[in-house]
Amino acid sequence: MLQTKSYAAMTAKATLTPFSFERREVGPRDILITITHCGICHSDIHQARDEWGGSIFPMVPGHEIVGTVTRVGTEVTTFKTGDRAGVGCFVDSCRSCASCREGLEQYCEKGMLLTYSGRDKDGRVTQGGYSTQIVVDAQYALRIPAVLSAAGAAPLLCAGITTYSPLRHWGVGKYHKLAVVGLGGLGHMAVKIARAFGTEVTVLSTSESKRADALRLGAHKFVVTSQPMALVRLQRHFDFILDTVSAPHDYNTLVNLLKTDGTLILVGAPEKPTLLEPFPLILHRRRIAGSVIGGIRETQDMLNFCAEHKIESDIEVIPIQQVNEAYERVLKGDVRFRFVIDLASLR
Repeated sequence: MLQTKSYAAMTAKATLTPFSFERREVGPRDILITITHCGICHSDIHQARDEWGGSIFPMVPGHEIVGTVTRVGTEVTTFKTGDRAGVGCFVDSCRSCASCREGLEQYCEKGMLLTYSGRDKDGRVTQGGYSTQIVVDAQYALRIPAVLSAAGAAPLLCAGITTYSPLRHWGVGKYHKLAVVGLGGLGHMAVKIARAFGTEVTVLSTSESKRADALRLGAHKFVVTSQPMALVRLQRHFDFILDTVSAPHDYNTLVNLLKTDGTLILVGAPEKPTLLEPFPLILHRRRIAGSVIGGIRETQDMLNFCAEHKIESDIEVIPIQQVNEAYERVLKGDVRFRFVIDLASLR
């Protein structure tokens, strides 16, 4: 077994503290990645605080992992020692259901195996990227294009694919009007990617302080939703709305901003349910849809797209010792726009 250093939540809502655990040995189809960087996703906080239920402790969070391949299994042909590799939100799936066969492992009918707080086929608990190394089946690892920095690429493995996948699936592109709700870790990636698609992008935010950032990132317009009449003027305006907000908020107001046949796409995951009025949907044939990350093939496509368009996440790099402070700052919206842990600080 491979002794691994990490930071972990020992119980729900506990501060993260140093923790050593054992990774499995490298099997014939595995690669060992020495982790250099790992992003902090808002879902890490939800999971570490058991706000969605079902969290497994002790928990090493982290599913935006980038590092260097340092050992390769005997049957692996897709990676070699020294390659840069990434690991996203899952590390396995059943591989045989219809979704897996279509390359949609994220919708595996038996459930994808989460990178952390999951149980593998042998009953072992998976642990994530706030650690020095990870062993993963090479089939579930990603190639990180050379033009992307390790730190800037790490959040693409969750925030990037979470926004890229629904925009691709629903065919968002030129001649469409898209609203991005929230300009955080997900929202800022949505703006960059949609702009690269040629879409007209409007950011909807509760904070005037986000205006300059939104326009710098590529948004064509910025609207402060708390201003009187701001949303009234936008009724029946958008083809698509991508809602990235993880705090409870009113979906009904957003639905009214859609054109006939418009789609509200939810990628944020509030901890509490929201009431929904049916008539604004019924009377204009509008849709509310959800989306979660992407499969391995689509995630690789996203990385290649971002490399082509020179898209990375806007980040603040921190040592692992500042992770608890970073969690509090994420909850306050005090980050532009993603924290990334430099794992050299743990060695």
